[in-house]
Amino acid sequence: MSSLSRELVFLILQFLDEEKFKETVHKLEQESGFFFNMKYFEDLVQSGEWEEVERYLSGFTKVDDNRYSMKIFFEIRKQKYLEALDKQDRAKAVDILVKDLKVFSSFNEELYKEITQLLTLENFRENEQLSKYGDTKSARSIMLLELKKLIEANPLFRDKLTLPGLKASRLRTLINQSLNWQHQLCKNPRPNPDIKTLFVDHTCGLQNGARAPQAASNSLVGGLPKGGAFPAMAHGPFPPAAAPAANSIASWMANSNPPGALPAVAAASAALAAPPNTGAAALLKRPRTPPTSNSALDYQSADSEHIMKRVSYPVGATTNHTSTVYSPDDLPKIVARVFNQGSCVMSMDFHPIQQTILLVGTNVGDISIWDVGTKERLAHKTFKVWDLNVCTVPMQAALVKDPAVSVNRCVWSPDGTLLGAAFNKHMVHIYSCAGGNDLRQHFEMDAHIGGVNDIAFAHPNKQLCIITCGDDKMIKVWDAATGRLQYTFEGHEASVYSVCPHQKENIQFIFSTAVDGKIKAWLYDHMGSRVDYDAPGKWCTTMAYSADGTRLFSCGTSKEGESYLVEWNETEGAIKRTYLGFRKRSPGVIQFDTTRNHFLAAGDEFQIKFWDMDNVNLLTSIDADGGLPASPKLRFNKDGTLLAVTTNDNGIKVLANPEGLRLLRALENRVTESRTFDVMRASAEPSTKPLAMNAMVAASAAGGPPTSIVSDRVSSAVTMVGLGNIDSNLPVDVKPKIEDVPDRGWKLTEIIEPTQCRTIRLPDSLPSSKVSRLIYSNAGVALLALASNAVHKLWKWQRNDRNPSGKATAAFAPQLWQPASGILMTNDVTDTNPEEATPCIALSKNDSYVMSASGGKVSLFNMMTFKVMTTFMSPPPAATFLAFHPQDNNIIAIGLEDSSIHIYNVRVDEVKSKLKGHTKRISGLAFSNSLNVLVSSGADTQVCVWSVDGWEKRKSKFLQGQAGRTLPPSGDTKVQFHNDQVRLLVVHESQLAIYDVAKFERIKQWFPRDPVSAPISHAIYSCDSQLVYASFCDGSIGVFEGETLRLQCKLASSVYLNPVPNRWVLLHVCLFVIFLHARIWKEMRKRNFIDILYPK
Repeated sequence: MSSLSRELVFLILQFLDEEKFKETVHKLEQESGFFFNMKYFEDLVQSGEWEEVERYLSGFTKVDDNRYSMKIFFEIRKQKYLEALDKQDRAKAVDILVKDLKVFSSFNEELYKEITQLLTLENFRENEQLSKYGDTKSARSIMLLELKKLIEANPLFRDKLTLPGLKASRLRTLINQSLNWQHQLCKNPRPNPDIKTLFVDHTCGLQNGARAPQAASNSLVGGLPKGGAFPAMAHGPFPPAAAPAANSIASWMANSNPPGALPAVAAASAALAAPPNTGAAALLKRPRTPPTSNSALDYQSADSEHIMKRVSYPVGATTNHTSTVYSPDDLPKIVARVFNQGSCVMSMDFHPIQQTILLVGTNVGDISIWDVGTKERLAHKTFKVWDLNVCTVPMQAALVKDPAVSVNRCVWSPDGTLLGAAFNKHMVHIYSCAGGNDLRQHFEMDAHIGGVNDIAFAHPNKQLCIITCGDDKMIKVWDAATGRLQYTFEGHEASVYSVCPHQKENIQFIFSTAVDGKIKAWLYDHMGSRVDYDAPGKWCTTMAYSADGTRLFSCGTSKEGESYLVEWNETEGAIKRTYLGFRKRSPGVIQFDTTRNHFLAAGDEFQIKFWDMDNVNLLTSIDADGGLPASPKLRFNKDGTLLAVTTNDNGIKVLANPEGLRLLRALENRVTESRTFDVMRASAEPSTKPLAMNAMVAASAAGGPPTSIVSDRVSSAVTMVGLGNIDSNLPVDVKPKIEDVPDRGWKLTEIIEPTQCRTIRLPDSLPSSKVSRLIYSNAGVALLALASNAVHKLWKWQRNDRNPSGKATAAFAPQLWQPASGILMTNDVTDTNPEEATPCIALSKNDSYVMSASGGKVSLFNMMTFKVMTTFMSPPPAATFLAFHPQDNNIIAIGLEDSSIHIYNVRVDEVKSKLKGHTKRISGLAFSNSLNVLVSSGADTQVCVWSVDGWEKRKSKFLQGQAGRTLPPSGDTKVQFHNDQVRLLVVHESQLAIYDVAKFERIKQWFPRDPVSAPISHAIYSCDSQLVYASFCDGSIGVFEGETLRLQCKLASSVYLNPVPNRWVLLHVCLFVIFLHARIWKEMRKRNFIDILYPK
C-alpha cells in the first residue's frame, strides 16, 4: 500500500477505537498489517484463544517467514500442546501434535521426536526440564514475556508496534475542515453545511437560482496543487531516525553527495534520486539484530542438554543468529550423480523453480543444461557470434587475435525463463528457455571492452533487468526484454570482478567488487557509488546474501593465495566475523555459496568445506569421494538439498542430502515408468526398426554426446514389467548382471596389526553379560546392545568441541546412559531361558522406541524413559525377528520360530495378518518404502516378497549355491535394503548376494574363498550403502564395495580379538566396525587405518 493508504488506515483505526468498534478495529489491524496491537494480543494469549491468536498473527507474518516468526508460532503451539497434556486430553494433544507441530518436523525431526515423547509420560512434569511448569495462568504469563521479545526483535514487526501521535478525533477534525473548505469556495457559503454534501462534488447555488462559478476559475483553486502533485513529505508519520555514522554502509544511502560521487547532472536528477535515498537511509538505520536478552522460560533449565533446551528455539544476541532448525546432517554430502561435461567447468547454476535442472558453462564457451534427476543433458550450445552487426571493432579484433572463448559466468533469471552467459571476450548471450531442450536465442550484447566477468538478474522498479560488469571497469544495467542499455556505473579504478544486486524492502541496489579489492554500492540512479570499502585480501572477491536476504557475506582470495570468508555488519560497515579453516596458500580463487540461511560452503584443499553461519570454526569438510580440483567450484540448489561441484576430469558431481536423494529417486521412478510404458507399447506394435535402436544410438547418430545411461535405462525398463503391481524405484545406471565377482588383478589391503586400528572399549558399570545383539541409532549418535540376560544397554556420544556432530566415533568414548529413575530396559523372560533364546531387537525410524524380545513376550520400550510401553505376543512360538513399518510405528512385523510372520498393530493390540510361506524360523525382515513391500528371509534359505497393501505373497526364491556345491539344509539368512530401497543385500553363511527386488533378480554374488574362505557369520551395509562389512567365523572382517561386492580390505582377528576367539564375537563383530562413509574409508585405506569399537 502507498504511504497515503497507510496514514488513512491509522486515522480509521483511531476513529473505530473511539467509536468502540472493537472487533472491526482488530480486523482492520490484521488485514492491513500496519499496526500490531500488543495489548489485544496479550489478552488473547492470556485467555487461551489460540485460533484467534494465530489468525491475528497471520496478518503480519507466517510460520516460515523467518526464524523469529517460526519461534513465535512454535511457542504458541507448544503451550497449547502442554495445556492439552495437562488436562489429560490425549486425543486433543495428538491432534495438536499432528496438525500444528508437525510443520516443525521438516526443519528439525529430532525436535519433533522429543515433543512426541511427552505423550508417553503420565505427567509431562516428570521430565526434569518441565518439572517447574506451574499452572496454566503462570505458564502463559511466562510465555508472553518471551513472545514480546520475539515480536520486538522480528524485523517484520518494525514500525508496527506503535501508532503515530494523533490528536483526539483526528478523522472527524479533517472531515469538518474539508467540509468547511468546500463551502468557503462558494460565493454564498452555508454557515452550517450538511455532512452529506461530502459524498459528491459540491457547488452552492445562488439565491436567485444561478449557479456559482466553476471552481477552476477561482483564484484560490488556481494556487492549489493539482491532483497527483502533492508535495512530498519529508518523512512519514514518524519522526526521522538519527543519522547513521559516516563510516557505515547505511550512510551511503543517506548521503546525496558522498565523497567521490559523480556530481548531479541537474537539479531534477537530484530531486528524482532523493526519495529512494531517503527511504534506503531509513531502512538501513534500523537495528537489524535482536536484543541481547535471551532469558529462557522460568520452568526450563538453561543448563540442560536434553529435551526442552532444544524444544525452545533460541533467539541469539546481537552477534548470534543461531537457529536450531537445521543440523549438519541436512548438508548434501552423498555423491548422487556424476556427469562428464567434456571440458573444464567454469560456472554452474541450478534452476530456481525446477531444482534438479543444472546450467553449466565451460572454458571453451559451451553451455549445457543437465537434468540431474534423469541424468540427461537436455541442451548443449557452443559459442558463436549470432549477429556480426552487434560486434564492435574491438570485439572482432579480439576474436581474430585469439578465437578461444570461455564462459566466465552463467546464471538463470529469477523465474527460470531466461538464462545469461557472460564470456571472457566482450559478449553476453541471453537465451529464453521454455523447458526441456527448448533453448532459443533471445538477444546478444557486445557488453564490455575486454572480458565480461559477471552477470546477474534483478527487478528494479518491477522490471526485469540484466546487470553485467567487466574489464572496462564498468557496471551496466540492461533491459531484459529488449537488451537496451539503461544505466552505466563508473567509479572503479580496476576491472570489476563481480556484482551482487539486492533488495531490502523497497530499496534496490547493487554491490560490486573490483580486482583491486574495492567494494562499491550503487542505486539505480546517476548519483555515483555510495560505498568505498576494501575487501579482505584486496583482490578477487564475490558477495552473496543469505537466502532470506538478511545477512551479507563475501569470499575473496588475495594475490598471495590467502582466502577470506567473512560476514558483514551492514549497519556499521564493518566485518562482523571471519571464518577460519582455509589453507594458507590457495592456488586459485575460492568460490563459495550459502544455503538454508544457516550454512556456508567453499571449495578449498581438494575438498568442500562447510561452516555454520554463526560459528567461525569449520563445521565439517568432505572430498566427495575424491577427484576434486584444488579449488573446486560449487553451487547449491534453492532448497539446499543438492550441491554441484566441479571435478578434475572435466566433470561435475552432484551431492545430495536424504531429502535430495528422495527427490532424485522420485524423478527416476517417473522416467522408468514412462519408459516402461513406451517399451510395452512398442512391443505391442509392429516395428521395422531393429530392437537395438534406442535413444542412445539416436543420440550418437545425431552427433550428440554418447551416454550409456539412456541405454541402460531403456533396457532395464523392459525387464521391469514382470513384477506386476510393484512400483519400481530402480536406479537408471543399472549394470549388467554379474553372477560372480572375481578379484583377480585387485590388490587387497590386509590389516593385521592392532596399531593399524583405533579401538575403544565401551564403558560399562552394569553387571557383565554376553551381548547378543547390537544396533546403532538411526541418527548415528548412540549404540544399543541387548545382552543375553535380556537387559539393554545404551551408549551415547556427547556433542562437544572435539565431536561437534555428536556422531558415533572411535576417537572418543561414549557414555553409558540411563534415565534419572535408574530403571533398566529388561525383556520379559517368563518361563524362558534367555541364554538359549533367539534374541531380536528393532528401533523405530525416529529412535523414540525400541522393540525387543529374548524368548518371552515382545516388549516395546520408550527410549527416553526406559519404561515398558506394552508387551504382547506371548510364546510359543517365540519371536525371532522384528521390524517397524517405515511409515507407522504402530505397525510391526514379527517373525516367529514357527516360520510365520505376524503383522501386529500396537495401537489396537491386534494381529492384522499372518503371513505363511517359509518352512523354518524367520531370520530376516526388511521393508521397502518406495516399493511398498516387505521382504522376509528364513533359515530355509528362502527369500519372499510380500505386498504391504494386502499382505499377499508376490514372489519367492531359494538361494543358489556355488556351481558344484549344495547349500547347507539350514542356516540363518539375513536381508537389508540398500539406501535406494530397491537393491537388497542377502547374507548367508555360504554367500553374499545383491538382488534387484523390483525385478526380483540377483545382480551380484560373492562366495567365500582365499584369502577369506571361512563361512560368513554376518554382513551389513554401511550407512551410505557404498560399502558392505562382513564378518567371518574365523574372526576376520571383510570390507566390500557396495556396488560390485569386490573385496577391498581384510582385517585379521588379531587386530581386535584376544588369542582365544569367542564364537559370539565372530558372529557380531561386523556391527562393531563404525559404518564409514566411502570417503573416510578411502582415506583409511590409504593409511591402512580403520576405527573399531566394541563393548566389554
